[in-house]
Amino acid sequence: MKAAVLRERGALAIEEVAVGSPEPDEVVVQVAASGLCHTDLHFLDGHLATPMPTVLGHETAGVVLEVGAAVHDLRPGDHVIGCLSAFCGHCEYCLSGQLSICEGAGQLARQGLDPRLSDATSTPINQFMHLSAFAEQIVVHRNALAKVSSQLPLDQAAVIGCALITGFGAVTRTAQTRPGESVAVIGCGAVGLSIIQCARLAGALDVIAIDVNPARLAVASTLGATATIDAGITSNTIDAVHELTSGRGVHTAFEAVGKPDLVRSALLMTRKGGLTVMVGLMSPQEVLTLPFQPFVAERRLMGCDMGSNRFPIDMPRIVSLCLQGRLNLGDMLTKRIALNQINEGFEAMRSGVGIRTVVDFTL
Repeated sequence: MKAAVLRERGALAIEEVAVGSPEPDEVVVQVAASGLCHTDLHFLDGHLATPMPTVLGHETAGVVLEVGAAVHDLRPGDHVIGCLSAFCGHCEYCLSGQLSICEGAGQLARQGLDPRLSDATSTPINQFMHLSAFAEQIVVHRNALAKVSSQLPLDQAAVIGCALITGFGAVTRTAQTRPGESVAVIGCGAVGLSIIQCARLAGALDVIAIDVNPARLAVASTLGATATIDAGITSNTIDAVHELTSGRGVHTAFEAVGKPDLVRSALLMTRKGGLTVMVGLMSPQEVLTLPFQPFVAERRLMGCDMGSNRFPIDMPRIVSLCLQGRLNLGDMLTKRIALNQINEGFEAMRSGVGIRTVVDFTL
């Protein structure tokens, strides 16, 4: 099969790769589509480290081809979405419903067995985030997949695997946004737009979208933003948010870019007792410096790992919301490309073009 292999920073090579047979608790999936995410770009460009060679890709959906002997709830032909929040199911965090911060997920890797992926010289290829989804097929642990309805097109379902599950969870699980509250969302990429849609669904009264890209702000308006702020031309976005909320600030500010200065702005956009949720991924070298005074008024700041998701429960619900027309994936998926165009896709991402590009393995 073909896969996009990372051997050196900056570019992926399309190679023939061998995929292993499933162990008892594993599943073989024919990949239909995989989204290009900024997290992949961080590893591609070396801002975050990963062992090489590896096959990137973690936002994916496909069809089950084969299941191991111990897998009883999936069968060939089932539609599934992959999730990097693979979970062990028996650690303290899993048993308390915090699957996204499972401490036993490392046990899901093969120990002393044939590798799941290897190249033409039989050299093992590292599996990325339990998935390695920039490949025509993947062999993954059962606990990295969610079975979903076959009615939703798989290219749209793929976007649920990271962008939408993160936005959905950030609103409903991490922040627990309630009807009538106000939110600000900094960054209107795929994750930010997912937050906006889900804040609307949660009943937020004010949904303020902030970005430097007018095209993305226009999409935000169609997906539920009640107000937009162009940070490229607005001298003080913090003041602008306060003006839109009767001088108080928002109940919750979501930072969906991953920059320390934007986290600081998000904190200062919140009202007394407000919450700032850091959704964007930062490199380990980033340093976050914040003023103390806002915390005196009981403002809170917290991280968000993939939306604090419980993806086996959340993903089928999200698919149902999409099928009912209450969540819009079609307008977020702005381009479909073949696997051999993947480097061009990441170059467009570096330039801020589009919202979500998906590798469509049928092309």
